[in-house]
Amino acid sequence: MLNRITLPSKRALALILLTNSLFPALSDAAPIEKSRHDMGVRSSIQVGTRPYFLIDKMTDSPLKRKLESCSEGPFYKTNFSIGHRGGGTLQVPEHTKESHEAGARMGAGIQECDVTFTKDKNLVCRHDQCDLHTTTNILTTPLAAKCSKPFTPAEFDASGKLIKAASALCCASDLSVSEFKSLKGKMDAANSSAKTAAEYQGGTANYRTDLYATGATLLTHKESIELLRNLGSNYTPELKGATRAANLQVESVFGSQAAYAQAMINDYKAAGISPSKVWAQSFDGNDILYWLQNEPEFGKQAVYLDDANVPADVPSAAELKEYARRGLKIVAPPMWQLLTVDTAGKIVPSQYAKDAKAAGLSIITWTLERSGRIAEEVLPTKGTTSPSYYYQTTLDALQNDGDIMTTLDVLANQVGIIGMFSDWSGTVSYYASCMGFPPLVASR
Repeated sequence: MLNRITLPSKRALALILLTNSLFPALSDAAPIEKSRHDMGVRSSIQVGTRPYFLIDKMTDSPLKRKLESCSEGPFYKTNFSIGHRGGGTLQVPEHTKESHEAGARMGAGIQECDVTFTKDKNLVCRHDQCDLHTTTNILTTPLAAKCSKPFTPAEFDASGKLIKAASALCCASDLSVSEFKSLKGKMDAANSSAKTAAEYQGGTANYRTDLYATGATLLTHKESIELLRNLGSNYTPELKGATRAANLQVESVFGSQAAYAQAMINDYKAAGISPSKVWAQSFDGNDILYWLQNEPEFGKQAVYLDDANVPADVPSAAELKEYARRGLKIVAPPMWQLLTVDTAGKIVPSQYAKDAKAAGLSIITWTLERSGRIAEEVLPTKGTTSPSYYYQTTLDALQNDGDIMTTLDVLANQVGIIGMFSDWSGTVSYYASCMGFPPLVASR
């Protein structure tokens, strides 16, 4: 489990409530481009077929009928819809230009770039410092020779049983930014039984697709800022921690964690982005403290990723009150942490959700559409020791794929979240538009 927040009590954090600033007008947005592509993104949100599929699968209820009544829209961009790793990552390689564009088309008002670094101190969009072997084509290029750990093929015994999985470790920090940019994005996956590097590129989960993984464009952090500005979206960068197995660490590249945290904010300042459009995230409370003390305008909307792996790790009411006492206003736990099942078999807010609200904390959550189909990927895990991570507290209430929409409704309507990360932004945008959540307004 990642370490919990470690903010010194003598330093009270001074965050404003996100609910007071979640829907800012884009007063300093770049002028709207006149290209057909950009006009289409900005003027007509395209949620695609996914929300309709989920609604059709729902058990008959007032919620289903309400969602059906919105089938003709209009659909619009809203900050409630947050594009996870871009927002199109259910089908499009994450943290790429194409995923960002897909999320914007589907109405994500805020979009994410997870921030890590190259060996020449350039910030880039990757979920992990060392995920290039699973998210790019690096192992089939000459740059494979620069990986922290080279590809090692799988090993099998005489009967053909796998005895050692194929492996590799390739990090953004193994490369210069120009080398990083020469790679192509693919769906995040690996074939543990691979005997060759080319085979290792496979392994995409059956609820995703490789149909659009044909050479997606990797992004630097600065490029993502400019792209999202042109797409009319707001920003939620997450400062990623270092991978200890990597050849280079934060301190050797930036000098300190604080300098790394500052570098991320500097990219927004250099681009002239208003702090009101930026929700900086971290699992490390010390990053949030740094931003509050040194970049207070950006620190106002800092988001603490309050993670737990299993229910036993969930923070207590006393811990949540301590967050608030120290000035923290925004927590972002995984969605299972906010939900439970009552005696009637209904999904309801968890004790954590109640305690967080009682402590005066605003809540964002993650990640809808990150798991597979409920009928095929989630339900078979009932009664096992390793349930689906995102549904581990609500398995007993899930019946079909339509319960994804039911889960979203409980989070929005009963828990009272102010933002939902999703791997398929159209699902959340459909719901938010149907329920009348405030639209994102771009200046012209």
